Amino acid sequence: MSSPSFSASPALATRGSAAYRRISFALFFAGFATFSLLYCVQPLLPVFAQEFGVSPAGSSLALSLTTGFLALSILCASALSEAVGRRGLMFASMCGAAVLTAVVAIAPTWHALLLARAVGGLMLGGVPAVAMAYLAEEIEPDGLGLAMGLYVGGTAFGGMVGRVGIGMLTDLGSWRVAMATLSVVNLLVAVGFVLLLPASRNFVRYPGFAPRRHIEQWLGHLRNSSMASLFLIGFLVMGAFVTVYNYAGFRLTAPPYRLSQTQVSLLFAVYLFGIVASSTAGAMADRLGRRPVLITGTAVAGFGVALTLLHALVGIALGVVLLTIGFFIAHSVASAWVGRMAAHAKGHAASLYLLAYYGGSSLMGSVGGWAWTHGGWSTVTGFTGLLLAAALMLAMNVERGAQRQASVRA
Repeated sequence: MSSPSFSASPALATRGSAAYRRISFALFFAGFATFSLLYCVQPLLPVFAQEFGVSPAGSSLALSLTTGFLALSILCASALSEAVGRRGLMFASMCGAAVLTAVVAIAPTWHALLLARAVGGLMLGGVPAVAMAYLAEEIEPDGLGLAMGLYVGGTAFGGMVGRVGIGMLTDLGSWRVAMATLSVVNLLVAVGFVLLLPASRNFVRYPGFAPRRHIEQWLGHLRNSSMASLFLIGFLVMGAFVTVYNYAGFRLTAPPYRLSQTQVSLLFAVYLFGIVASSTAGAMADRLGRRPVLITGTAVAGFGVALTLLHALVGIALGVVLLTIGFFIAHSVASAWVGRMAAHAKGHAASLYLLAYYGGSSLMGSVGGWAWTHGGWSTVTGFTGLLLAAALMLAMNVERGAQRQASVRA
């Protein structure tokens, strides 16, 4: 096994310091790039279904393949970052995914588009797991919740800009022009990211690649029942969230609503609530405790899903708002809790959480297409409601499990 090399000046960035602010802004950019590049196709699923002659579930592959390959690449990227470092790998991943988005814009066939999206997912995997590990290593514990909340806020802002901007540019010109524009924007974002982010000060480098060590680290985290519960919560809440967003466009562009792409994309502006919710949730979890905030976020998301059963457009919009707020609260708290709970190998812990998180997006988002096709919106809400109910049960017990394990070790 290769021996680790240690950084020379271990120091944690304290809340309010210049380093803390630079890290927070840089990771906000990383979150923006991740979600804008990942979910930019979500408002285009009805367009893809019509232009390429595929079913709603088939069109969801433009998203599900990307999140699926991203989930798999996260494990490899996390292991690779142990050898090559955090900052450079995140920058290369952001640039590569942005270039692949430009390739999507010129893809001549449906299968070519899917291939570019799949490879883009592989490239993008170097950002999220490494970002979580970087924050856990470089930020003092008392400020980690807020910093993670700001990072998740960046994902919310990126998701909103990607969805709203793509929808509006599609109506003004074409989806291909919209995708090319997004590619250029994210290349600029990547440059801003690498200029802002300080070099790691607490990173432990492991030269070479030792598969056995990585497997042992992953298995160690999976044996921790509380961490495994957090991984499952990420899988479930993300699966519910993506399913609603995937198929809301099909519902709202059909009778009796008949909304345009611009009008549907404006619904994604509710991501603004996610930005506020994620940063607020991180700070609240630092003060009030993680478990009550996690439970609250999951319950709010479930109530929002129930409201989308209303026929009035205002009621549907309110339901999506509450789902978005609840989701970002739950994700912000769960992701920060993973970093805090992992006493060692934080990158491995983050990669397992994100494997589950994006796996939920890919698998449950596609299963949701079956629910939409065979039962309409009521079946979609029933499916997502079950996912959130399971997440709520796990959230109620995760901290108790951690306390039991601590007493056993003692």
